[in-house]
Amino acid sequence: MVSNSSFQELEERAASPLWHRALERYREELYQNDDYQSVTEIATLEDLLDYTKTIEKSLPRDPKAFGSLQRLGPALKFVDDFSAVIAVCFGADTKLTAFVWGSIRLVLNLASSAGDTLKDVLDMLEELSLTLPRFRTYETSLEMDRVLEAALVDVYTEVICFYARCIHFFRSHPHVVLQRGAWKDFRDDFARTLKRIRRLSTTVENEADFLRMKSDRGKYDEVLGLMEKFKETKFQEDDSKRYQNIPSTLSPRFWGREDVLNSLQAALCPQQKAHQLRTFALYGMGGVGKTQIALQYAIRHRELYKAMFWVTAENVIKMGQSFREIAKLLGLSQTEQELQDTQGCMLKVKNWLTEASDPWILIFDNADDLEVLRHAWPTNGAGSVLLTTRDANAVHSPASRGFHVQPFDITAGSEVLLNLIGLDSASASNRERAVEITKALGGLPLALTQIGGFIVQRKLPLRDFLPLYERNASRIDARKTSISDYEHTLSTVWEMSMKKLKGDALILFNMLPYFQPDSIDEIILSQGSTSLLEPTYEFLQDDMDLGDAEEVLLRTSLVNKNADDAVLSVHRLIQATILRNQSPDTQKKIFNIVVRILSWGFPNTWSEDVGHQFQSWANCEKCLPHVNHLVVQRERHKISLACPQEYGELLLRCSWYLYERECYSVAKSLTDAALETFEDKSTLSYASAVDLSGLLDLDMNNPEKALVPFEEAFAIRKKLLKPTDGMIASSLNNIALAYTEMGELDKAYSAHEKAIGIRLCTNSDRIGNSYSNMSSLLLRMNKPDEAENMLKRCPSLRDFTDETFIKTGNPRFSGDMVLLSRIRVQQGRLDEALRLASKALAFRKKLLGNRLKTCDSLYDVASLLHIHGNSASAIELLNQLTDIAGSIPEGKGQLARAYYKLAVFQHERGRYEESHACKEMAESVRAELKADAAGAPFIEEEFMKLCVWMLW
Repeated sequence: MVSNSSFQELEERAASPLWHRALERYREELYQNDDYQSVTEIATLEDLLDYTKTIEKSLPRDPKAFGSLQRLGPALKFVDDFSAVIAVCFGADTKLTAFVWGSIRLVLNLASSAGDTLKDVLDMLEELSLTLPRFRTYETSLEMDRVLEAALVDVYTEVICFYARCIHFFRSHPHVVLQRGAWKDFRDDFARTLKRIRRLSTTVENEADFLRMKSDRGKYDEVLGLMEKFKETKFQEDDSKRYQNIPSTLSPRFWGREDVLNSLQAALCPQQKAHQLRTFALYGMGGVGKTQIALQYAIRHRELYKAMFWVTAENVIKMGQSFREIAKLLGLSQTEQELQDTQGCMLKVKNWLTEASDPWILIFDNADDLEVLRHAWPTNGAGSVLLTTRDANAVHSPASRGFHVQPFDITAGSEVLLNLIGLDSASASNRERAVEITKALGGLPLALTQIGGFIVQRKLPLRDFLPLYERNASRIDARKTSISDYEHTLSTVWEMSMKKLKGDALILFNMLPYFQPDSIDEIILSQGSTSLLEPTYEFLQDDMDLGDAEEVLLRTSLVNKNADDAVLSVHRLIQATILRNQSPDTQKKIFNIVVRILSWGFPNTWSEDVGHQFQSWANCEKCLPHVNHLVVQRERHKISLACPQEYGELLLRCSWYLYERECYSVAKSLTDAALETFEDKSTLSYASAVDLSGLLDLDMNNPEKALVPFEEAFAIRKKLLKPTDGMIASSLNNIALAYTEMGELDKAYSAHEKAIGIRLCTNSDRIGNSYSNMSSLLLRMNKPDEAENMLKRCPSLRDFTDETFIKTGNPRFSGDMVLLSRIRVQQGRLDEALRLASKALAFRKKLLGNRLKTCDSLYDVASLLHIHGNSASAIELLNQLTDIAGSIPEGKGQLARAYYKLAVFQHERGRYEESHACKEMAESVRAELKADAAGAPFIEEEFMKLCVWMLW
């Protein structure tokens, strides 16, 4: 046994409190084992290698084991180098770091009795050695900081504690038979250790890179600022704080469901040694009480979890809102710009969940469309995930198990109803009538709750309810699970309250089905109605009149209102009831009114060449969920259009906003819908929709396809406008962009010249757009100096300071900064190129979030960092790029290119296994994009073809 005095001697040599903790962990791993005095007797790698020669003769006749032993010396050189770096950096006695050799000697001694086991152990020692961080030969002067110090000690602690566990394993399993029986568990422990060491080694290398750049501040100021921003949220977790954003809408009369709750507890409660996600799905028809069960579980077990998060998962937009709220709660996203970046918030939250060491639970509510969960579902971490859904397939994926929540049976349902109403369940007459009502409602919890509330509000005797119900609606078949039957039943309850409405309250109520039900902002109603000519809707513009109309609806619980932010909400089933009660003509009329109201939030993009409308983004964001809802309602209820032109223009307005925010797939679907909606194919608005479809194709790296709509829009505009109109110049500019991407540079030059001529002739404020696009073309022609001179013509960029680009707040100008950076690369001015590229990346990430243009800038900065010799930092940025590109549908080209670069960089660093994995990923994604790419050379030029030349 190692004596306490021996360890005290070692601890006295330690130069840092972190070393005391490392030695203490090592001592705990060894303390229960005997005869380890020899651990401190081997001082150097040479001593260990001398010992290995003595055991060669006693090895079983296994050439594989002998080969593994021969490779051990070179592999352990990495351990020796790493130990030396630690000793120098910490000023520690080399004996303190060298006792690792004694541990390895003891492991080899214990394992040498079994050839198969010895070979595996030798391979483990070799693989572990190769995962250690690499340092340059001159790193002895590297400045130490807290993060690097902790990371170094963490790596070393993982290494020595694995050696200790290895010793403990052989002491606990002295016979070969016992070893074989427990070997799988030991291999799993090694795999987890290796994964931790790889992650920690990456941290060490990144921090070392960071400190190297820090020593030359003048050269790397911009990159350092950028890297610090990426790191600033990574270590903010407060161990003493609990995070909970669970809704406070738990029913005070929740009843029963113990079987479901017991299943949830067995599946999701935190366990001591859980190394993977625990997942569970509650599935069943709508209104069956899944949300209340999830809430009940969360409230009952809140003390078991440090963090509890609730995500409304009905659609992408609402789920994004939930993740933004969670990111804000955790302090991961704090500024308005960061909170508007839905994808960025989602990635930050998922990373937080992966790294959190304390128990957490994430609840996805109303996840009826499982596709919506694809990018939001955590892939790592030791927490619990619960989802409520109507889709039974969720039990198999993404969850691993589940429970079918069904309506109450007749006995339980009647007891629930009597409990809700507050009547004596011991009364035979009460039970009999409650059973009859429960049968009519099919035992559905939400129906029982609503009916119970209605009976209480009306003080209606139980005996009078069914006759009243039967006179006003068809009877529901209790055995059906169709959601339409469910809605029909509840619609009869609200019908009585709805009949009392009149005046402004009735008008407002009839508009509600056409807005997204959870967030109807009063400002949309008041500001959007200013364009309406009908006197009927003037009350929406008056605060008092609008408030009076809302008050009537609030009194009858037909709507709810958040007093803090003046936002109305209405139940979806009430919306469905309203729609069913409206005639087709009424639906058509009100639908068109709401189209005009929502148009307020988006600028006109077809009658004037105005460029990016980023000043309007806040209003666009308010109205976006309602446009999405309007489209869904029209399709679901087959609502005819009073004015197809106005509806098509609303879809077009919304599409341009989504294009500017780089939500390409949604923008594409709305643009296609707008094109189908327009009846007159000769208008400027139709030309604008055609033009936008081309821009979407262009950004998706389909320039040949984009050229067709560009030319179609150009033809329409030429018929309607003067030759010098700004929209003519805009079309020429887009045609030139397509030719540039296609490599037909002479045609691109000609089209740009014509656009510049028109804009100069009319003194257009869009002339800068033409100059920067022409500059990009000249750069592609390998004329960097001419490109720079052309860019200098831009009126808003003449002084060429960084602030010139950034102060506008216009995302379009970040493209100019990228362009200038690439000009500097061709000119060989690499330091300036890196500074500009880093600034552009920071700007894009802040304003646009984790989207395609941010990926493009990450690639530029990573490439420049590699040129400057900072490979670890370059790899870190490329890994961020793959996270982002892999989470957006349009990111595959960027993803393939990033994996190509990672394969090259990892190969250069001798990480051949990682390099091979990245190469396989790069080729796999490339094959998805281009079926004819099989066998294409694995070179950068081929992967550059998967992305556009310039993303503006």
